[in-house]
Amino acid sequence: MMTDVDFNMMPVNEARSRVWHARREAVRDVVLTRDLRLSVHVSMQALEADWRALEASPATSLHQSFDWCAAWATTHASQLLLVRGTIDRKTVFILPLELVRGRFFRTARFIGSPHSNINTGLFAADFDPLTREQLASTLIAELTTKLSRVADIVTLEKLPFDWRGVSHPLASLPAVRNQNSSFQLPLLDSFEATLAQLNAKRRRKKFRVSEKRLEALGGYEHVVATTLDERRQMLDLFFEQKAIRFKALGLPNVFQDCETLAFFHALAAVGPTGDGQPLELHAIRLRGKHEGRIVAVAGLSRKGDHVICQFGSIDDDIAADASPGELLFYLMIRKFNAEGVSLFDFGIGDQAYKRSWCTVETVQRDIVLPLTLNGRLAAWVHQLAVRLKAEIKKNKRAYAFLQRLRQRRQATGGALTGAVDDD
Repeated sequence: MMTDVDFNMMPVNEARSRVWHARREAVRDVVLTRDLRLSVHVSMQALEADWRALEASPATSLHQSFDWCAAWATTHASQLLLVRGTIDRKTVFILPLELVRGRFFRTARFIGSPHSNINTGLFAADFDPLTREQLASTLIAELTTKLSRVADIVTLEKLPFDWRGVSHPLASLPAVRNQNSSFQLPLLDSFEATLAQLNAKRRRKKFRVSEKRLEALGGYEHVVATTLDERRQMLDLFFEQKAIRFKALGLPNVFQDCETLAFFHALAAVGPTGDGQPLELHAIRLRGKHEGRIVAVAGLSRKGDHVICQFGSIDDDIAADASPGELLFYLMIRKFNAEGVSLFDFGIGDQAYKRSWCTVETVQRDIVLPLTLNGRLAAWVHQLAVRLKAEIKKNKRAYAFLQRLRQRRQATGGALTGAVDDD
C-alpha cells in the first residue's frame, strides 16, 4: 500500500548500489545538492497548500495547476506519483506525474499529458541557480531509486526549455525535440499595437467582412458562459460540432471517450478565481431569424496574464462563409487585450490559422528518463516515435493516410490516445 511519505519501491541493497554509482560519477553535484530531498506522494490533498503556492508563478503552466490535475485525477483511474523536492523542509518543486501501464512499458508522465498544450512542472521562483545546475544527476538517481519498481520510464513531454524569459530548471536533462511546437501571440499595450505585429489591415478587413455577412443574417453577439449550466450546454455543443467536423474530415475524434468527456465537464464545473479559470467557454451566437443558434465555440484556460485556447469548433451548416471561428478569435483577443492579458496561446500543433495569428513559435521538448532495463528500450521507442511523427507530418499524403487509418481503427473499437495535434 502506497502512503504519502517518502517511499522506496526497490530492495534496499539494490537502491543503495544504484545511488552509489550515480553519485560516484558526480561527487561535486551531490555536495551542492546535499540538502535537496525527494519524496513521492499519492494524494494531491496532502500537497495542496504547497502546490497552490508554487502554481502562482507566471512560469508555471496552467496544465500543472491543482484544479486542472484534480479534474483529471477524479475522472481517470491512473495511479498518481507526485514527486516533491524539498530543501530544509521547504517545497521547491513538484512534478505531478501519473502511472500509465501500457502493453509493454509502465510510464510515469505528467498528469493529463494527452490533452495538455505546454508543461512545466512546478518550481519555486527563488529556486537556487546553483541547485538548478546540479539538479539533473540528483533527480535521475532519486527517481531511479524511488520509482523503478513501479515504472520503467519517466517522460516529461511538451516542456519548453525557454519559457517567458526563464530557462527551465530541467533543461540539462536528456531530451528530444517534440514533433510539434506551440504558437503564441503577445498582447501589447493596445489592441491596435497587437494587430500591428500582424497584417493589421488584412485582419480588420476580414473582421468587417465577417460582421457584414452575419449582419445580413440578423446579427450576432459574442457570449461567454457565466453559469455552470451554460458552460455544460456550450461544452456539449462543442462536442457535437467537433464530432461532425472530425467525421467530415476523415479524422479520429479525440474527444469521444467517456473519460475525456468527464474530464472537460469537471474542468467546466470549476468557477473563475482571482487568477483565472481552468475552462472558460466563448461563442458566437446569432440573432434574427436564427436567434440563439451558436455557430462557433472556443474553450479557453486562463492563468494570470496567460490564456491558452484548448479547443474550438464551428457549425458548418450556417454562416460558414462568414468565418465565425476567425471572428471569434478576433473578438476574444480584443477582449483579453483590454483586460491586461499579455499572452494569447494557440497551443500545440502547426496549423495555418495559428501561424496567421502568431508571431512566436515555442519549441517543446520531451525529457525521457529510463528507470529500468526495459525502460531503456522504452526510451528508444519514444525517441524513434517522435522522429517518425515529425517526418510523417512533413509528408501531407502520409499524414492524411495515417489519420484515416486511426479513424477506421477508432470506428472499429480500437484504442486511441493523444490529441490530433500531438500525433
